[in-house]
Amino acid sequence: MDNILSVYEEKMTKSYNNLESELTTIRAGRANPHILDKITVDYYGAPTPLQQVANISVPEPRLIQIQPWEPALVKEIEKAINLSEIGINPTNDGKLVRLVFPELTEERRKEIAKEVKKHGEDAKVAIRNIRRDAIDAIKKHSKDEGVSEDEIKDFEDKCQKMTDKFIAEVDKAVEAKTKEILTV
Repeated sequence: MDNILSVYEEKMTKSYNNLESELTTIRAGRANPHILDKITVDYYGAPTPLQQVANISVPEPRLIQIQPWEPALVKEIEKAINLSEIGINPTNDGKLVRLVFPELTEERRKEIAKEVKKHGEDAKVAIRNIRRDAIDAIKKHSKDEGVSEDEIKDFEDKCQKMTDKFIAEVDKAVEAKTKEILTV
């Protein structure tokens, strides 16, 4: 039964890691190079992650500087950023692409905080669905194998404790990101 539990624990871990990656791409007023993680550039006909064709740095708290290894890529990088949904217009000087992050308004901060909470709730729902699937699987398994009611109850308790642990982690991540967003 522990092997069944470990399969579902791995699924919960993936749900949590997905939330973490979503939260790193949310813009919080400060320059965070991770918002560029999902952007790809057309590099000799192949979509290539931006990190693989340029050096990305944060020289100031509200500025990201992108220096392509090939100067010809400046226009491609600028085009890829404009097509993405990060909401910042890039500027270039022929050698560098700069992203200047405007100061967020209080209203916009609250909207982003709501978005973060929604991502957190979605992750919790996914984790609870995994718990339900685990319990359904063990009940089905117990009918086939003849597992006792006590063992099923023990499995359900372990599954619930594991679910509680992951939901606490989600709450912690959402709280930290919300605090980061609301801090001026």
